[in-house]
Amino acid sequence: MDETLGQVLRDAVRERLDMLSELADRADATSLLSVARSELPRLTEGWRALLTAHEADEKGNCPECSSRWRPQKAPCSVWRSAHEHLVSGALAPRPARHLRPAHALRPVAPVP
Repeated sequence: MDETLGQVLRDAVRERLDMLSELADRADATSLLSVARSELPRLTEGWRALLTAHEADEKGNCPECSSRWRPQKAPCSVWRSAHEHLVSGALAPRPARHLRPAHALRPVAPVP
């Protein structure tokens, strides 16, 4: 059951991200502004919660990525990914469609 639930959660998140990407690419200015006002605060809070969970502990390790036998020094891959996508990636052009991950290429529902 856990595997099924995990897949349902992953699919739902990917579909939501696909829908937001589609809106960003195709929505008119008024719709885009409305979506930005509602979704940007949710996305920033989500990033903050994720990054808080991956804050370095007193030993300089990520408590989420570390195991008892294998500590993971901070910054972990979550922090590096956040930096890449929120700071460095903001300056880079969006990758060509053929270079995007396969899950990003799935068809999405049309924008109303």
